[in-house]
Amino acid sequence: MDEEYWELRLYVAGQTPKSVTALANLKKYCEQYLKGRYALEVIDLLKDPQLAEGDQILAIPTLVRKVPEPIRKIIGDLSNEERVLVGLDIRPRGSKGPQ
Repeated sequence: MDEEYWELRLYVAGQTPKSVTALANLKKYCEQYLKGRYALEVIDLLKDPQLAEGDQILAIPTLVRKVPEPIRKIIGDLSNEERVLVGLDIRPRGSKGPQ
């Protein structure tokens, strides 16, 4: 079975425009490329600041890919789709990657 499962964690600080944009972009990509194969956890560091330490979060919003390993991080509002897909190592369905 080559259907990997993805665990993603998005760190935000309240409902800032950047945080809202990052979450909207991430949900769009997940539904488009990982539908039914992902879990998304949103952590608001205004409510749980101590959680930033575990993933060494230095800027927000930050997306952390926990699974599959290795752990990867992307900082920003995730508006550059290609950068997000490459950064998370997500291949569009049907794409086999480099030949």
